[in-house]
Amino acid sequence: MPISLKGSERRKARVRKAIKARANGRPRLSVHRSGKNIYAQIIDDASGRTLAAASSLEKDVKAGGSTEGAVAVGKLIAERGKAAKVEDVIFDRGGYLYHGRVKALADAAREGGLKF
Repeated sequence: MPISLKGSERRKARVRKAIKARANGRPRLSVHRSGKNIYAQIIDDASGRTLAAASSLEKDVKAGGSTEGAVAVGKLIAERGKAAKVEDVIFDRGGYLYHGRVKALADAAREGGLKF
């Protein structure tokens, strides 16, 4: 009996499948967006380890989960990624539209020095 997935889960699985096909050993910059906060992780799928993480819950991010908070998290994840010797990543939007807070985080991470 096949497992039935919700639309958001199907979308996330479809995005993840395309990412893994193009990854070529690069770590994944994964974004999770909730109603109040935004989170980002750089994940090495080969070893299953998180190399760097940042979220809008941290004390140095004052704007919370707004677009300004997403920009701050993007800059913070780029800084932590470079500290972990990661510059080239593949962006995983996690089924969210590339718009608003997700786009703001991605643009800030690019400005911070991550390449994707």
